[in-house]
Amino acid sequence: MNIFDFHKTLLQSSADTLKKLAVFNPLTIRKKGARAKAIFCLALVCILWGTTWVASKQGVMGMPALQMASMRQIIAGLLYVGFFLYKKVPLPKGKEWIPVLVLSFLNFIVSNGLSTLALQYNITAGLGAIIGAIFPLWIVVIGLFNKGNKMPLMAITGMILGFGGVCIIFSNHLDDFLNKDFQLGILFSLIATWTWAFATIYTKKQAANFNPYFSLGLQMLISGICLFSFTHANGTAVSLSMIPWESWASIAYLIIFGSLIAFICYLYALQNLPTEQASIYAYVNPIVAVLCGWMFFGDKITVYISIGGLVALLGVYLVNKAFRSAVPPVEQPEAEGV
Repeated sequence: MNIFDFHKTLLQSSADTLKKLAVFNPLTIRKKGARAKAIFCLALVCILWGTTWVASKQGVMGMPALQMASMRQIIAGLLYVGFFLYKKVPLPKGKEWIPVLVLSFLNFIVSNGLSTLALQYNITAGLGAIIGAIFPLWIVVIGLFNKGNKMPLMAITGMILGFGGVCIIFSNHLDDFLNKDFQLGILFSLIATWTWAFATIYTKKQAANFNPYFSLGLQMLISGICLFSFTHANGTAVSLSMIPWESWASIAYLIIFGSLIAFICYLYALQNLPTEQASIYAYVNPIVAVLCGWMFFGDKITVYISIGGLVALLGVYLVNKAFRSAVPPVEQPEAEGV
């Protein structure tokens, strides 16, 4: 190959690479199809939800975790609901409220509430994110209870690696398990992943029966009011004047980037990509959270966290790959526009 052929090949390769990356260009994304937009949304979720772990950790340093979660959800919920009421979108009627209430409990009261609360119990942002990353494994476990479902060998290997990776991480925290706060933090984190897995499956089944974006706002508002009432009823809430500016900044970041932008992107990706593919953000979130925790809080990136985290994510990857290979991809319905 002469020098001119080499440069031609190199330029062609670069052009092909840029063409593939063009899907992530926000200036042209509106011209793309539903799948390209879904991939772009998924990329945003991968980054944004990784940073929200760190924002939550910062927030709970200055106020009770459930109070912070309730304020975040109420404000974000009001913004969602206010927008759709302004657009004269009708409220759910009768049985249409059932999925809204179920998802408000699973997604926000339990999953978001407990994952935020866990950060107040000696759980680092990176560790919380890694535990959260194993939720696709729970999706597979739940699927096993459906009649006729068989687990491929690759999925079994992935399950073993996934949970093995978590064990590697925890082997560096054996002494911490003597601490009751740490035990509670781990328990809250695990319950949050279980409910998130159930909510993901339920959302997939119910998405065609209601406007998912309007429902999201209603879920946040309902759960926010419930958590707000709970924190004031048990006396754990603090006065607004006692909340430091760092916590207020965290709430603002979580509302804008975590509750508004990322959740809209996640729902769009979930409706236009297979469930297993949409869950790929779970591979990236922990890496972003661990790096941000190291940069902002000085959290140590130990060998156990590095190796265990990579092993766990490899397990999740194998599980997803096994089911993508075994089941032909199903086209998802176009998401209803805002």
